[in-house]
Amino acid sequence: MVRCPGGFGRAPLMSYSSEWRCARLETMFEVYVHVPFCLRRCGYCDFNTYTARDLGNGASREGYAHQAIQEMRLVRQWQLDHGLDEGPVSTVFLGGGTPTILTPSNLAAMVQAIDGIWGIEAGAEITTEANPDTVDADYIQALADAGFTRISFGMQSAVPHVLHTLDRTHTPANVEAGINAANRAGLRSSVDLIYGTPGESLDDWRTSVKTAIALGVNHISAYALTVEPTTTMGRRIAAGVLPKPDDDDEAAKYDIADTLLTQAGFDWYEVSNWAKPGYESRHNLGYWRNVDWAGIGPGAHSHYGDVQGSAVRAWDITHPKVWAQAINEGRVPFAGSETISATEQAEEQLMLGLRIREGLDIAQADARIPQAAWRQFADEGLLDPRALNEGRAVPTRRGRLLNDAMIMQLMEYIS
Repeated sequence: MVRCPGGFGRAPLMSYSSEWRCARLETMFEVYVHVPFCLRRCGYCDFNTYTARDLGNGASREGYAHQAIQEMRLVRQWQLDHGLDEGPVSTVFLGGGTPTILTPSNLAAMVQAIDGIWGIEAGAEITTEANPDTVDADYIQALADAGFTRISFGMQSAVPHVLHTLDRTHTPANVEAGINAANRAGLRSSVDLIYGTPGESLDDWRTSVKTAIALGVNHISAYALTVEPTTTMGRRIAAGVLPKPDDDDEAAKYDIADTLLTQAGFDWYEVSNWAKPGYESRHNLGYWRNVDWAGIGPGAHSHYGDVQGSAVRAWDITHPKVWAQAINEGRVPFAGSETISATEQAEEQLMLGLRIREGLDIAQADARIPQAAWRQFADEGLLDPRALNEGRAVPTRRGRLLNDAMIMQLMEYIS
């Protein structure tokens, strides 16, 4: 578990005392369930996802929930065998892939199993991602009835030609209908956007951000397009069919998003995430605060801060068929695991703390980083000088844009 003091993520939340913060992090435990199925593979996607054609005679969607629940039981026993009495669960997140390609009863069964195996806290955040094409009002109401509290729609863009380039099949109207249905069902809703798509103009991007705001959601994520060479889009860019994303263009689009969202009452709380106050994704914040979580499903990662005295991460077998075979044989389907060294923990502390608005508690950072280095970044406009005077390293907007470069420089002191 996360240790206080001496662990990660101890900078106090703005709205809570540091004592509450430490006690809360010591008890937080999250569950992520990866659903690796999609109706079709988007050209830019490099996630561990599969279509029916990809899988052939492999693992079936119909049996997936049952196999995931079997893995939950195996993981719970593994935890107990390693001295981890985790639970109750603070947040649940179903991601993918497209979780809503499964039936609502499948998703409900997995949540019910989590409650039966670990217990789910009262008031827990329970989220699923959704492709707007795969849900309707009845589906969303069934999610609410099953205990879900939040739904995250893959909007990506509000501009048809950008959606076409991304190989997305939904329309802006699908997104609006889904959010309206979520509102009626009492679910919080969020949308994900992507900027930097080949052929997307600055005006296209402004249209997408303004449209997302106008939908009335209280949480918006905006991610720069990352193109991997093995994807369909990567091959099209390599062949010169599509232009390569431009760093300056993406920086300009980040500025546009941050300006428009701030004007609309959203606060950034992580480099790529904005929310109205009180509507932050508690599950995602758990990752940045380095709490414990169990990853269920092909390719899912898990993290435990204290496994018999060591911090450990583990990851599942990626292919659904091989993953299912391991489960059917009664084995936790880990493809591998590793102990996180002290140096790696210090590096993670930098990477995680410098991405969130609450920032990094400098007093708990690696002592090899000189105070002059923090002050230099503040002088260069990358860190907020007022927060620095209070002992926290909080990136400015420019610091968020140059986050990776700043972190790499700091890592030179500890690697």
